[in-house]
Amino acid sequence: MTLSFLQRAVLAAAALTCASPAMAELYGAQGTMLANGMQVVVVPNHRAPVVSHMVWYRAGAADEPPGTSGIAHFLEHLMFKGTPKYPDGIMDQVVARNGGDQNAFTSHDYTAYFQNIAVDRLPLVMEIEADRMRNLILDPKEVATEREVIIEERRMRVSNQPSAILDERLDASLWLTNRYGIPVLGWEEEMRNLSREDAFNFYHRFYAPENAILVVSGDITLEQLKPLAEKYYGVIPRVGEPNPRQRSADLAPTANVAVTYSDARVRQPQWWRKWIAPSFNVGDKKDVYALNVFEEIVGGGSTSKLYRAMVIDRKVAASVGASYDATAVSYGTFSISLSPSPGVSIETAQAALEEELAKILKDGISDADVTRAKDRILAGLVFAKDSALGAAQGVGSMLVVGVPLEEIEALPERLKAVTADQVRNAARKVIEKSGSGTATLLPKAGA
Repeated sequence: MTLSFLQRAVLAAAALTCASPAMAELYGAQGTMLANGMQVVVVPNHRAPVVSHMVWYRAGAADEPPGTSGIAHFLEHLMFKGTPKYPDGIMDQVVARNGGDQNAFTSHDYTAYFQNIAVDRLPLVMEIEADRMRNLILDPKEVATEREVIIEERRMRVSNQPSAILDERLDASLWLTNRYGIPVLGWEEEMRNLSREDAFNFYHRFYAPENAILVVSGDITLEQLKPLAEKYYGVIPRVGEPNPRQRSADLAPTANVAVTYSDARVRQPQWWRKWIAPSFNVGDKKDVYALNVFEEIVGGGSTSKLYRAMVIDRKVAASVGASYDATAVSYGTFSISLSPSPGVSIETAQAALEEELAKILKDGISDADVTRAKDRILAGLVFAKDSALGAAQGVGSMLVVGVPLEEIEALPERLKAVTADQVRNAARKVIEKSGSGTATLLPKAGA
């Protein structure tokens, strides 16, 4: 089963809101703002003397200048190449010697850097991260070497994965002029031309305190974190105003698209469909919570309606699932996927799914269905703070796309208020009226 945006908030550490007083808040997060515009948020968790330290930048693949696809991810790699104070390789060695680990990741809407470390070593990683926010050095030879690394990464994660090839083509067709059609890794022909100048231009444009969010989760309070944040990050000069997020919020109505790909490496056919859906920033927020409940009803594991209909009753699918992602600066997506049972054609499985989905949308969502789905989601949210890194990712991934901290903490309350009518209406608007893209992955004939 693919995880929804709320489930990722709970399980982000293993992957990337109530009735009782104990669940009055999801994370119990608190925040403040530094004078230079950097947002600072803490998620207290005093079970162990460790913290997860994360810096989120409002800069991802959808923010890249035309012709430089992949530069956000490329810069993520180059950020580990050092500063005058911490030359190439020293950052990793220092963090490891102090018992920690660090990494980073890039999406369409953001880039994030994190360290997991003992709380008494927090000042060390804050110093390192603050240093590379403005003091990055890029050796031309290192740039050339790392460019080959990201090209090889693309080969491994896309070129050698038929489903990834197809999904990339589907997104490019579905999003049209919206920047979410640009691959996070980039198009290979453009990646080959990425330069040191491109990297520095992106770095100087986006890597500044007013464009960043600090999230620290673990054995620390806001009172303890604030002076550290001011010491290490507060001294970094503000460059200007936060960069505006240039996203299309008004996609013209288009015909639904379908993409088919055959490959000799495919052994099991697959089918999936994506619909452009509301997010926290585009569309009615009430639909966001309703669609998350709908995702649980139709695709939430072996008790979901589609699983029971397709896998257990009709036996036309080996697996079926649904996913909803609303944490985006622009639109979100709602997806349904399936793999047909042996001997069942893609066409037969697709027809059966569309028939079952139509039944559900017509009269298949009851008050009891909605209550059970909400109970399952809310039960899972009890564990939202169990992992320091998971909590930091859950909070940071929403803050960085513009969801206020108050809205994040109110997720249980918002979910609990969802009605069956809201679920039915939100689902019909997306499934029956929104633009969609369908992908079909097949074995190559004769392979």
